[in-house]
Amino acid sequence: MPRIARYSSSRRDPVPAAEDTPLTAGASTVDEAPHQAEPASPPPTSRRRLHVAWLLLIFVLSMNAGVLGFWAYDQKHRAPQQITQKDIDAAVLRTLQTQTLPSPTAKAAAKIAPSVVHVVGYTRTKRGTEIERGEGTGVVVVDTGVILTNLHVINGARRIAVQFADGSTSNAEVINVQPENDLAVLKATEAPDDLQAATMRSTEGLNAGDQVIAVGFPFGIGPSVSAGVLSGFKREFQSPEGKQRLRNLIQFDAAANPGNSGGPLVTMDGEVIGIVTAILNPTASRTSLGIGFAVPIENAAKALGSPPF
Repeated sequence: MPRIARYSSSRRDPVPAAEDTPLTAGASTVDEAPHQAEPASPPPTSRRRLHVAWLLLIFVLSMNAGVLGFWAYDQKHRAPQQITQKDIDAAVLRTLQTQTLPSPTAKAAAKIAPSVVHVVGYTRTKRGTEIERGEGTGVVVVDTGVILTNLHVINGARRIAVQFADGSTSNAEVINVQPENDLAVLKATEAPDDLQAATMRSTEGLNAGDQVIAVGFPFGIGPSVSAGVLSGFKREFQSPEGKQRLRNLIQFDAAANPGNSGGPLVTMDGEVIGIVTAILNPTASRTSLGIGFAVPIENAAKALGSPPF
């Protein structure tokens, strides 16, 4: 007869809790803290785009370097451009259109200006007071201070003073006269170191209608420039007082007034061709009516003791 299984009524010891069970090497538990997550690497698509960008940058820089190198090589080895007459004409025309050039009159005046001087003659009254007797203009013909002027400007003066273009002044003495041409040669006692003598030229080759300027101190104002043309040659002039007749004169129509006497008559090249001497005016005013006379420089050269042109 089979036996019925019997069970003990004793209770089994409880299974120790997980935390109380010692861990052997290599064992792990469910409650162990999870490991810290590592940084995520960029997706493959982003890395690919960055790589392409770097390649494009390198390509662009390479292209720029190549273009720059080619340009430098081309500039170094390029044959110089030939300038043609057409290029020159175009440049001159462009200059004329964009810049105002000085007129021939202005250029002539600028050339003669350093050689023009103001001449004043003084005398004394019975009481010994120095007064002005006459004034006019002169032109420097030798840079040591030799000056050409009219004899009537300084005639009878006890003292002669000259003022140069730079403003400096000096006394002067008469070293020669030529009464038949109303000319006098002065020598300044003190001349500027950089004094410039005028350039003189013969009247040969000049024609009526050629442009000229007269430079001087009309009524003491100046230096003043007036422009005109040559009206004729070999003219004669009788002084208003009838005391003297001048011959072989140059006639011109540039304005000349008292004070212009002794000043230069100048071509457009700035060269002196005569010494302004007289004006014709039948009225008592004796101001310019457009008929002036100058002694040719050939005659003036004789007064200087120089051979004529």
